[in-house]
Amino acid sequence: MRPRVLIFDDDPLIRQLLWAVCDRRGYEVFTFPDPGLCPLHTTDSCPCETGRSCSDIIISDLKMPNVMGLDFVEELIGKGCRCRNVALMSGSWSDDEFHRAQRLGCKVFAKPFHVSQIIEWLDAVEGRLVPNRKLDDWHLKGDAAEP
Repeated sequence: MRPRVLIFDDDPLIRQLLWAVCDRRGYEVFTFPDPGLCPLHTTDSCPCETGRSCSDIIISDLKMPNVMGLDFVEELIGKGCRCRNVALMSGSWSDDEFHRAQRLGCKVFAKPFHVSQIIEWLDAVEGRLVPNRKLDDWHLKGDAAEP
């Protein structure tokens, strides 16, 4: 099963860069300029069937115009999201945001980042993926965005 990644960033160049990196690795990639456009944002609870996850990886910008990435990730976890490989990126982390992201178990990247940092983290994540894991087909239930 191909790894699945959800990418959230309001900057189209960063979305496209991350999409290209993940696509070259053979991932199933979904990108969103705003978490509010993701079907997972509009649900009251995790829509995934028991024993399944929406994605293997979530990568999000911290500061976006409509929904803050940290708030979005915190909401997903609160809804019961089972994705455990979450990264947040920002060019300006406050101490509170940085520690909050770490408490949630997120990998933290500072912008500008070097692509090799993302690749190194993705290598580690792939090493932890269980081959017989199950991913939910939530994206077939709504409108998902891809470049």
